[in-house]
Order: sequence, then C-alpha cells, then structure tokens
Amino acid sequence: MTDNADLARSIYEAWNQRDFDLMADSVAPDGTLTVVGTGDTFTGQEGSRQYNQMWADAFPDGTITIDRLISSGDQVVVEFTGRGTHTGTLVTSMGEIPATGRSVTLHLCDIAEFKDGKVRTQRTYFDTGSLMSQLGLGVGQAAASTQQ
Repeated sequence: MTDNADLARSIYEAWNQRDFDLMADSVAPDGTLTVVGTGDTFTGQEGSRQYNQMWADAFPDGTITIDRLISSGDQVVVEFTGRGTHTGTLVTSMGEIPATGRSVTLHLCDIAEFKDGKVRTQRTYFDTGSLMSQLGLGVGQAAASTQQ
C-alpha cells in the first residue's frame, strides 16, 4: 500500500507532467480544495481539474518543486515553490489577469487530509500580494486589469 506522503509527491509530480487526470483521480468525489486567502473552493475531480488547469493556462512553462513534505497519519503538509512565466490569462474569482510576460517565483503551502487513498480536504496558502507584485500589478492596477 502506498502511504500518504508518496501519494502527495505523485500529485505534485503529476502537475509538472500536466497529468490532470491523475491529479483529479487522487481527489475524493466530494473532496475540497480551498484557497485560504480568497475562500475559493473547488470540489471533487472536476474542481481539481479546474484549479490546476487555471494555473497551467496562466503559466504554461510553470514547474513546482517540493521544498518540504511532512506526513503524519492522514495529514500531509507540503511546502513548495512554483516558478513560471505569466504568458496566459490567469482566471481568478476576482477577475481575469491578462498575460504580463513576467517571471514569477511563488512559495506555497498545502495542507491535505487523505482518506482511503484520496484527498478529502486541501487548504492552500500563498501570498497573493507577492504574486501581484511580481506580475507588476499594484492594488489599483490589478482591479483595473480585471475590468477590461
């Protein structure tokens, strides 16, 4: 039997391979992914595809690197770094951010709970201010770009 740490690693490796089917299959049908800063919640396998495709569309050359993984029972914490060039539209609940052509390095942390080999819940944390700054968007600029 594969342990939860190995399952988590395989999910992040799948993102780098753009294997969104494997990622979706790793989520329980009623599993949730919540972006803590915005409260956006993605549910089930389709939610997993939507969330991961959103990032891949905005950063087609994007890669993630696991910096630290801590596993205890059903809980897995993954600190990771995402890097990529913003050459596609980033679709968010606050609006669309057109491609800026800028490179981004973003530090993220996910806390996942597994049950029966599937992700039941995942909370993802990242600094949206850092993301906006690296994209060259201040608060006013980000709001204006979403209204175009």
